[in-house]
Amino acid sequence: MDECSLRLLIIMKILNLYAGIGGNRKLWGDEHEITAVEIDPEIAAIYQDFFPNDEVIVGDAHQYLLEHFKEYDFIWSSPPCPSHSRMRRINSGTGPSKSPHTYPDMQLYQEILFLKHFFKGNWVVENVIAYYKPLVKPQKMGRHYIWSNFDIEPIEVESDFSIKGSKRECFDISKKKCKHRKDQIMRNCFEPKLAEHILKALFVFESAFKKKQEVLYG
Repeated sequence: MDECSLRLLIIMKILNLYAGIGGNRKLWGDEHEITAVEIDPEIAAIYQDFFPNDEVIVGDAHQYLLEHFKEYDFIWSSPPCPSHSRMRRINSGTGPSKSPHTYPDMQLYQEILFLKHFFKGNWVVENVIAYYKPLVKPQKMGRHYIWSNFDIEPIEVESDFSIKGSKRECFDISKKKCKHRKDQIMRNCFEPKLAEHILKALFVFESAFKKKQEVLYG
């Protein structure tokens, strides 16, 4: 079955947590019913401009997951990454150029364990490559750790982080009103092509599962 047929066969209710401006969402198409949760109103407004058909909720993604996870077929979560990053370890300490010491944010592992043991659908959690050995073994892709409950073939996706300012291949927010540094918003975008690859892997997984069920149960 070709990619187009798979996309039409598998229509999902998707929950996109910590959505940012939608880097991961960019190449997912418009056939799915997508709910995005983003805590920052200005960032959420930019997401809504790019994806007007999605339902955008301004709120706490961690709490929303706990209260609404049963309503979705596929959940993507990108919890805050700075406290896990290698740069945080390098920059932590004292002095004017150093960040204050901080605990790693354990919401990341709370969500991985919660989804693994309580969610009956498919899921992905992504974060940066950490400065420590992960407490739950991930798959490494590019500059990301990926946790999921379905197989994803590793690929290398060329990033465009060398582009500075408010433009990247995936988005142009140069005219968007926002108090945040736009170059940082751009850096926080998950690579659309990698997210598309992950969703295709889910389509293949779901298609194989459906065929197996048909064989077993007619």
